[in-house]
Amino acid sequence: MGTFIARITAATRSDDRGGIGARALKGLDAVGGAAELDPIVEPLTRAVQALPLGRMRGALHGRPLGHPLHPALVQLPIGAWMSSVLLDLVPGSERAARLLVAAGVATAVPAALSGWVDWADQHEQQRRTGLLHAASMAAAIGLYGASWAARSCGRIRLGRVLGLAGLTAAGSGAAVGGHLAYRQAAGANKAEPVPHLVEPRWHTLGRAEEFVVGEATRRTVGEVPVLVVRESDEVFHVLADRCSHSSGPLSEGEVADGCVTCPWHGSVFRLSDGWNVDGPATAPQPRFVTRTDRAGNLQARLPDVS
Repeated sequence: MGTFIARITAATRSDDRGGIGARALKGLDAVGGAAELDPIVEPLTRAVQALPLGRMRGALHGRPLGHPLHPALVQLPIGAWMSSVLLDLVPGSERAARLLVAAGVATAVPAALSGWVDWADQHEQQRRTGLLHAASMAAAIGLYGASWAARSCGRIRLGRVLGLAGLTAAGSGAAVGGHLAYRQAAGANKAEPVPHLVEPRWHTLGRAEEFVVGEATRRTVGEVPVLVVRESDEVFHVLADRCSHSSGPLSEGEVADGCVTCPWHGSVFRLSDGWNVDGPATAPQPRFVTRTDRAGNLQARLPDVS
């Protein structure tokens, strides 16, 4: 842990030209590269992945929504806690403020669970940063729990102080969460750029006879890698090769029962339309329509292109 602290300190002192914001950013970047955290990260990852959540795991990822659930759930505790701070300024609102503090603690539980489920299926840099985010939010939950206990015992002033401390911890955790989501792209649809990178025309992928039935093959459409699976003599499926969850290579995954499974985190996509049917991916894979030209070449293009 001493090496980890030294690494972060060195990163924040490496360049003063950008001010406090730049130093904080470099510190957060350094957290992502801190392999010293792995002895904590790895057993936690295995523990979360082993939770017997069944079908609820997909719901916690946010697959029915089409995007991660965690950012939506965190609005509940943060909103309740911020509202409690405002009510602390209003005379006679002690009971309502205490209720909001308790509501924030209660709703933080499902928010935290969804966050942990997402975290366990991220890559190592994201999980290291996510550990700091989780620690900050755990501190916020603990402080607000103590705030509720103090308020319930009639120690209103102490409860307010603890609430402000909890809001500070939650704000710090939110800043780390923003870094995780926007700087490190955790939860973002990695396949979203595909339609903007592919030229709207037919692209030749090779001779149709080159593709073996049932086997995954990697080709490229311009600069975009694609997965090609031949289902039968006349039926071909082409999807963007990089998994929408974390850019895993689908062409190295298992093809079975009309689906392909990402080898990195187990997201499962239907070959016929790219729909995400299982795993942590919340967005489908871009699909290409195909044809075989008169010369026997397999060609592909994005749908809805004339």
